Amino acid sequence: MSRVAKSPIVVPKGVEITLNGRELQVKGAKATLKTQLNELVSLDQGEGQVQLKPVQESAEAWMQAGTARSILNNMVVGVSTGFQRRLQLVGVGYKAQAKGQVLNLTLGYSHPIDHQLPEGVTAETPTPTEIVLKSADKQLLGQVAANVRAYRPPEPYKGKGVKYAEETILRKEAKKK
Repeated sequence: MSRVAKSPIVVPKGVEITLNGRELQVKGAKATLKTQLNELVSLDQGEGQVQLKPVQESAEAWMQAGTARSILNNMVVGVSTGFQRRLQLVGVGYKAQAKGQVLNLTLGYSHPIDHQLPEGVTAETPTPTEIVLKSADKQLLGQVAANVRAYRPPEPYKGKGVKYAEETILRKEAKKK
């Protein structure tokens, strides 16, 4: 049995959750997000909270209920407060600049990289070596951050590359003569 599925989701004021068939829609101040609800999961709406329960007593149904609860909770948090992901550029001459929906990166290649951000994700560059990505969709935000990091992943000897702000790079010792 999933312990995650048993805890209810507290819905803040200004957030609406509607179920139309199997399509679940969460509407808030920042955005409107949609997802498909698994057929093994049912939704019980109360006053100010939502509970996800399995339709039948099986291990798979409890797993799906826990997964659906996590996804729905992330959607509720996303439309009310939003998510952000910080990236740092480590290396001589590495810099970034946000221009609308395009992120211009200089990462030591012979050419600059223009990364087109998808709809729903915004980028800020408070300093030339720091990128702050913001979105209401946690999954989309993580994917965009991973795509930007993939241009130049951090290497283990000097730590150069694009890294998450909270990431620690395991450093290797250089080859000795």
